[in-house]
Amino acid sequence: MPKPSASKATGKTRRFISGVVEGFYGRPWTMEQRTELFQREKKWGLNTYLYAPKDDYKHRMYWRDLYSPEEAEKLVALITAAKKNGVDFIYAISPGLDITFSNPKEVATLKRKLDQVSGFGCSSFSLLFDDIETEMCPADKQAFSSFAHAQVAVTNEVFTHLGQPDTFLFCPTDYCAAFCTPNVSQSAYLHTVGENLLPGIDVLWTGPKVVSHHITVESIVEVSSVLKRAPVIWDNIHANDYDPQRIFMGPYKDRPTDLIPKLRGVLTNPNCEYHPNFVAIHTLATWCRSEGGRVGGQRDVEMTGGDDDEAGSDPCYSPKRALTLALTDWLQEFLSTDQPGGPRPLNPTHLKKESSDEEPMQTDVGDPVYVPSSGDNPLFTAEPLTLDDLQLLSELFYLPYEHGSTARTMLTELDWLKAHREAVGDAETEMTAEWRSRAKCFDVMCVAVFTMFNRLSNAPNRSILYDLYNYICDIKSGVTLARAYVKQLGGQSRPSAQVMTDDPEPWGFRGGLSGEFQRMLPCHGNRDLFRHPPMTSVYSIRPFCPEDKTEIQKIHMEMQRGEAKAPAAAGPVLISDGLAGGQLSPSPNCGLVLEDERGVCGYALGLTDATAAALNNQRTLPGDFPSLVTMQLHPRVTDPAPARRMIGSLLSLMKTSGSRGVFCELRQGDRRMFDFYSKLGSFTTLKMAGWPQDVVAMGTSL
Repeated sequence: MPKPSASKATGKTRRFISGVVEGFYGRPWTMEQRTELFQREKKWGLNTYLYAPKDDYKHRMYWRDLYSPEEAEKLVALITAAKKNGVDFIYAISPGLDITFSNPKEVATLKRKLDQVSGFGCSSFSLLFDDIETEMCPADKQAFSSFAHAQVAVTNEVFTHLGQPDTFLFCPTDYCAAFCTPNVSQSAYLHTVGENLLPGIDVLWTGPKVVSHHITVESIVEVSSVLKRAPVIWDNIHANDYDPQRIFMGPYKDRPTDLIPKLRGVLTNPNCEYHPNFVAIHTLATWCRSEGGRVGGQRDVEMTGGDDDEAGSDPCYSPKRALTLALTDWLQEFLSTDQPGGPRPLNPTHLKKESSDEEPMQTDVGDPVYVPSSGDNPLFTAEPLTLDDLQLLSELFYLPYEHGSTARTMLTELDWLKAHREAVGDAETEMTAEWRSRAKCFDVMCVAVFTMFNRLSNAPNRSILYDLYNYICDIKSGVTLARAYVKQLGGQSRPSAQVMTDDPEPWGFRGGLSGEFQRMLPCHGNRDLFRHPPMTSVYSIRPFCPEDKTEIQKIHMEMQRGEAKAPAAAGPVLISDGLAGGQLSPSPNCGLVLEDERGVCGYALGLTDATAAALNNQRTLPGDFPSLVTMQLHPRVTDPAPARRMIGSLLSLMKTSGSRGVFCELRQGDRRMFDFYSKLGSFTTLKMAGWPQDVVAMGTSL
């Protein structure tokens, strides 16, 4: 553990502060969760809990109000539980929203509130002035030369009133380097704090930024020089209260253990959700034990860096190994049932009659065990969660500034498969083989995500699952769409209607008003952790010419395949097959071709009079729709806009050629084109007597 330090003010030996700050915006943790946290801290060697939930209204918004007897009882129980586990309970109060620093009544009210909490058995305190307006009221401007002087004056008075507690923390308004004007070393605010704050008061600091990627020894030496004391790091590396779509389960990292002797302490302000913070807190504890590579005087061999760690990694601490230790312990919590009636392994031994304290609703206890016959569906069995599943979970929800290795690999492979989709053609080449091999590997990774989701969903500990469920559902949805897209590119499935539509299902796109605001901004997406140059397809529409027949036939045949390299799928013959296959020529000026940078990628062809073609196929034409149109797009065209322009242009050409109405034919399974025509708004489904049941006709008047 870090060595204790001597206080310059009192000469007393003070232990290194290490633990958790509950300082996020959102629903506070429950009393039961906090009590469990104290037990974990004791077990892992952490010693501090800072009570600062932003949404405890008597901590911040209504800081003047005393706690009611019921609230007081809960706080007393919480402080007692912390002491029982050797955890220093620090009560924080945040009066900066509306306090008048120069008003003695306000200061007296603040003292009264902290005296009440002191009466609960609390002996450690913190004054927080973060995330507030810096403009002073007129009365304070007359009394103080600066905002910093006002804060320091009140803090010193309260600290003295409380008898100069061994632990008293001050959070400045400029609590990171990014907030300092013009910089840390020249900040008038920080210099005022450093020169005037009593030496027994410690200062909280988040590092270079609010959420700091790296915290270096050099940066801490600089701020310590200005503050005239070593700071306590309030670390937001695992905080997620700024984005409800993100959660972080990667290890504590990018803070060298050489920092420890330069600091007064480290407190992690983790995810809003309690249970997923297991990794954040566990790995912080491991980091704190790794100072100088020693634990209890012995080198911690398990935690020192090795060949499998990043170049230039900390010789005393390995994030990768710390993560494995944390996930190994967390797995045991996942597998423990946290409430009656939780999932159990589905096997016959658990279906037998148990003791008399069986839950009343389990009325099937003692019933004969169902054994499926050879032709029946097998019984569903919930596969147990594994360490590999949790490793994958962590890598998908890693840290604010980086994805885990599996997530990076999946993004890289998807980007490559998309960029080299032209390699999937009729001719087998080395590039084609590589594309299919990488697509197969990508598919395996997708399946691993689905497997992890299913196992997590059936884990006995439901409390952990409920904290994670929205996040794992979200990633499963995204991976499902990516997998379907790759299969479509590879010809392993029919093009999805979800891909080529401007009216997708809600689960097919990132929703929410906040997302729409961001997409309207010029720099949206430039902070994606996986970056590549933007790719924009440019399409052109031109008249059909006879030389286009070969390319049109290729598209037509490819769209009929059920699987890559499989023959055309069996199905009803369409009149329009003759147009796309080259046996029929479109009427003059009634053919269009869509091209992108790689060549022909779509077509729209028409017959102004389809009577003869229909007779050859032993079909009658719909009376008001004598003309036939057919349109198809290559799977790489996912933007519906050029398709709408092309079919609109073709209909105009056919009207000019004398047509009063057109129809199109679709195989019943062609959901993609059925949705496309339906959403044009002009085509309606026709009832055709004598036509095959698996052929759908749609028509529109011109």
